[in-house]
Amino acid sequence: MQEPTRTTERYTRGFAAAVVAVATLILAANAGPARAAEPEPGPVQRTAQHVISQHVSD
Repeated sequence: MQEPTRTTERYTRGFAAAVVAVATLILAANAGPARAAEPEPGPVQRTAQHVISQHVSD
């Protein structure tokens, strides 16, 4: 038969679990979503940018 744990042992384990939980939440909150790579502009976008740059430089 197991001996009953002391009150201080239970509080110590609970406190340690709380510290681990808070640290995990902080790390998860700071991770954030990854930035998506910008897609290369297609031929339609390149043409529109070229036309806009010609009008601006005139």
